[in-house]
Amino acid sequence: SRPQYNFNYAVNDAFGNDFGHQEGRDGYNTQGAYYVQLPDGRLQRVTYTVNGDQGYVAQVTYEGVAQYPAFQPSTFYSPAPSYG
Repeated sequence: SRPQYNFNYAVNDAFGNDFGHQEGRDGYNTQGAYYVQLPDGRLQRVTYTVNGDQGYVAQVTYEGVAQYPAFQPSTFYSPAPSYG
């Protein structure tokens, strides 16, 4: 019989993790997409297909604008421990 399946998952938690993946296959044809929240604030999405002998074809897109906040030095100082 022909391979056939579908799956998906997603994570979006209080720690800032935001990623997921979904895929479906019917015979030799596979299509899917996955995404991840990047450290610079953008969301990276990869949409892909696999059609038999044609191989893996991916399209990568980004949502949002990269954010690089200004450096804020810590006001707390703690001397390095000394031993001996």
